Amino acid sequence: MNATMPRDALAECRSVSVVYARGARAMTALDGVDLAVRPGERVSLWGRSGSGKTTLVHVLGGLVSPTRGEVLLQGRPLSSLDAAARGRARAAAVGHIFQGANLLPTFSAFENVAFAARLGEPDGDGRTPRDGRELLELVGLATKLDHLPAELSGGEAQRVAIARALAQRPQVLLCDEPTGQLDSDTGLRVLDLIDALQRELGFAIVLATHDPDVAARARRVVTLEDGRVVGDEELR
Repeated sequence: MNATMPRDALAECRSVSVVYARGARAMTALDGVDLAVRPGERVSLWGRSGSGKTTLVHVLGGLVSPTRGEVLLQGRPLSSLDAAARGRARAAAVGHIFQGANLLPTFSAFENVAFAARLGEPDGDGRTPRDGRELLELVGLATKLDHLPAELSGGEAQRVAIARALAQRPQVLLCDEPTGQLDSDTGLRVLDLIDALQRELGFAIVLATHDPDVAARARRVVTLEDGRVVGDEELR
């Protein structure tokens, strides 16, 4: 084990590199990244567009496999698993919020959340999905259960996406520019909601952003540049 990695890490990258082929050229999205996220921690990944933030979020959540290095989730290898096993590991521990809500357009708000809840099965510790109505109440949408995505505002749709991400009781919530398509006031309300839910439910957060003000809301800011970690600072 890398001596700098905490033994209680929930999610880890160890010397992770991701290289994409672009015709005859190779593009390095991540270059030897080490990162550990502890239970209940709030981490911002900050950097300019193209710095590797989104790739790192996707690698941590098992959506992208590293070209080199290793990813662990709850102390168990993730990157070496086949696609089906990675999917089960993600369902057991990881929730994703993307820049767009990406809701199923013909499903109501409740159906979008309930569908996500049904995708997983209780694990050996008795974990069961959260109730869709309870989650929509938590995000302030108790009166919007039957609304289709087209009938929701951008902020409301993103709140449905948050509820959907929490359906499987994740240990870590991975957020990729979750307010990038929202106006500033709505974006702040969505961030405040995520903060409040973390305090209530206790999951860890990894949030990628190019906005320094959003990054500074976290207790820890990891700065990326050209696919490398160039800073890792505890703010408070």
